[in-house]
Amino acid sequence: MVNIIIPIVLVLIVGGAIAYIIKAKKNGAKCIGCPSGGCCSQNKGESCNCTCQTKTE
Repeated sequence: MVNIIIPIVLVLIVGGAIAYIIKAKKNGAKCIGCPSGGCCSQNKGESCNCTCQTKTE
């Protein structure tokens, strides 16, 4: 039984990660791992360095 559960859990984890990446790319985020990835995607032609400042007000 454990031989079946472990692969199913791994497939669900990998599938979830792939779905998250696809969804983020469709929304236009260039820096998926960056917390301000949406801000970085506004810099046309520039690489992401995750230095975007977001307003906290």
